[in-house]
Amino acid sequence: MKKVEIGHGSGGRLTKELIENLFLKHFDFPELKSLQDSTYLPGHRKIAITTDSYVVRPRFFPGGNIGKLAISGTVNDLTVSGAVPKFISAGFILEEGLPIEELESIVSSMAETAKEAGVSIVAGDTKVVEKGSCDGVYINTTGVGYLERELSPEHAKPGDVIIVTGYVGDHGIAISIAREGFEVETGVESDCAPLSSLLVPLFNVEGLRWMRDPTRGGIATVLIEFSEASNLGVRLYQDKIPVREQVQFVCEMLGYDPLYLANEGKAVIVVSEEHAEEVLKILHSHPLGKNASVIGEVTEGEGVTLVTSVGGERRLELLEEDPLPRIC
Repeated sequence: MKKVEIGHGSGGRLTKELIENLFLKHFDFPELKSLQDSTYLPGHRKIAITTDSYVVRPRFFPGGNIGKLAISGTVNDLTVSGAVPKFISAGFILEEGLPIEELESIVSSMAETAKEAGVSIVAGDTKVVEKGSCDGVYINTTGVGYLERELSPEHAKPGDVIIVTGYVGDHGIAISIAREGFEVETGVESDCAPLSSLLVPLFNVEGLRWMRDPTRGGIATVLIEFSEASNLGVRLYQDKIPVREQVQFVCEMLGYDPLYLANEGKAVIVVSEEHAEEVLKILHSHPLGKNASVIGEVTEGEGVTLVTSVGGERRLELLEEDPLPRIC
C-alpha cells in the first residue's frame, strides 16, 4: 500500500505526481488547472484567491517566524499572480502546552507584516490538539486580492528576459542552520518579506509576462514548471545568479544546490527584452530589489539549461524531493 512520504510536501517530483495523479483527478475544476500561485475568480470585478499552510520547523528562525512567513507567503502568492492583496484569513492548529507568550509573538508578527503589506486579517479559526499531535503551531491562510494584471507562462515569448529580485537561497540556509544547530557563523537570515510594495508597480510595465515567488524547490523548480507550462525553453547563466558567499559556502559544505533552495522574499520575473531595463529600474529603487539582476532568457525548445561558470551546460531537472522538508 502506497503511503504519504515527507517528500510529497517538498515541491519536487513527488509533489507534482501527487497533485496530478490524485488531487486533480478528483478536483476536476477548470479554475485549478493552471496550477499557478493564485486562481482568478469571475465576477463584476476579477478576484484572485490563494490558500496555503505553514508548518515550518523551527517556528522561530533568523529573520522571522512562522507568523511573518504565513502573511508574507500569502501576500506574495497573490502579488506574483498580478493581484493587489487585500484580505487574509488565518486558521491556527495549536498544540496543547504551547506557551501563550510564544503564540502572542507569532500573532504580533502577523499583524505587523499585514500592516506592512497593506492587507487586513478579516477571519480566523483556532483549534487545539493534544500534546504530541502537532509541532507547536500550524497556520493556514487564505488570501484574496483584486486582479490588476493577468500574468501567465503562456504570455512568454522567445527572447524574453528572466530576472530575479535578489540573492537566492537565504531562507533555505537560515532554516537549515537553525534546525540542525550547525556551529557555523554565517550571519545569513531568511529573506522572508511581503513583496507587494516591490512588485505591484511592475503591473504597469507593458512587457511584463509572468512572475513567481520561488519558495519550495527554489528558482530551478519554478523555472522548470514555467518551461513546461509555456512550452518554451529557459537558458540560465550561473555567473549572473546572485548567491551570497556565505550561502555558497554552506551549500558546498552540506551538498546543497542554491538554485533548489527555498526563498521567501524573492520573485522570478519574465519580461520582454525591451522592457527589462524599466523593470530593473523599478526594482533597484526599492530596498527589497536593490540586488535584482538578469539571470537568463526564454528560448525556443523546452527545458531549463544552466550555463556553468566554466562554460559548460547542465540541464536542470525536478528533484525527487526537497532536501529540506518543512521549509515553509
